Amino acid sequence: MDDDQFTKSFESLLRRQHVWLAKHGVPAARAALAIHGAVLVLSAPGMKAEAEETGEPLEVVEFRAVQEAAADVAANYGIRESQAARILTGLLARYGD
Repeated sequence: MDDDQFTKSFESLLRRQHVWLAKHGVPAARAALAIHGAVLVLSAPGMKAEAEETGEPLEVVEFRAVQEAAADVAANYGIRESQAARILTGLLARYGD
């Protein structure tokens, strides 16, 4: 499986998870935050590697990732970007390394 195939497969999995959560009564925005939070936690090793490669502090790399995820959730689910970023930061802090 190449990178493009993996990305498409992973995105499909995330969409299915979002639908599953919605079918089980989880509000769409909350489901999106949970899924984005999980992706951030799973991406922690990659963010650490990026920080080492670029010489940037890990917090800078994590901040950018959280901001991108928060912007996506805010644009698609009608919540404030700052609120989404606060929730995602909390999830990453709680469940990340």
